[in-house]
Amino acid sequence: MNVAKNLKYFFILPGVLSLAAVIALGVWGLRPGIDLSGGSLVQVTYQGTRPPVQQVQKITEPLNLGEVRVQPANQAGYIIRTRALTNDEHTQVLAVLGGLGSMKEDQFTTVGPTIGSELLQKAWIAIVLVVLCTIVFIAFAFRGVSKPVQSWKYGIVAIVTLLHDILVPAGLFAALGHFAGAEVDALFIVALLTILGISINDTIVVFDRIRENLRINEDRGKREEFDQVVGRSITQTIARSINTSMTVIIVLAALYFMGPAATKYFALTLIVGMIAGTYSSIFLASPLLVAWQKWAAKK
Repeated sequence: MNVAKNLKYFFILPGVLSLAAVIALGVWGLRPGIDLSGGSLVQVTYQGTRPPVQQVQKITEPLNLGEVRVQPANQAGYIIRTRALTNDEHTQVLAVLGGLGSMKEDQFTTVGPTIGSELLQKAWIAIVLVVLCTIVFIAFAFRGVSKPVQSWKYGIVAIVTLLHDILVPAGLFAALGHFAGAEVDALFIVALLTILGISINDTIVVFDRIRENLRINEDRGKREEFDQVVGRSITQTIARSINTSMTVIIVLAALYFMGPAATKYFALTLIVGMIAGTYSSIFLASPLLVAWQKWAAKK
């Protein structure tokens, strides 16, 4: 694979997706679920045909519950999110919903704003720790590699690709939150951390093959341009990376289409992150190393 010849083309798709994700996050932002922002969730199922969404919103307005989000669930149910409800308010909500037809309550959950804020804070701490530990680990693991790219640069490039891998699903959910009312919750944070782990694994596989090929060239006294070493390393690992990712994506697709509603967004986050991570591990991380090496050589 001629990395140097196609260098600029590798960066087009990640650049466009990352820019679109940043714009979506800046304009719409993410809609936090109740486990991150606090509040109450009531899920009900009607025995017959469920009433229209507008009617559910209308009958809950007199209860003074603040912002009420009504989301269809399954074939005949609704998920209603409000501020934290007292026991009396919970009873009133069930009473007015029952006035629209025969129904049963499937779930009621309340999370205080303090707990939600604490979960969000810990989530950011976890992501930052993952990033820092990744840089330290890669710099240590590749300490024997100093030419033509220093070991710490492998860590920086890996973090850049990881940012791309979590930006893409985050931007998607910003758009889904605006157009479809999708909310991010603790499972979304778990999915992002999972994406970080899987993506960095694929990236290190390619980097390790680059390191091995550089060592072999040095032992044999063979002179080879760095971009040629990278291209050969990508060719040697591309089939493994794609096959591994596809097996995981197939399982996640089955979970998305046939699994419970509670895990659909979790599966979707992982699917998008896996696709973005597979691309970036092969066509972004290594070309970035080549681009950095060429820039440093010219400087």
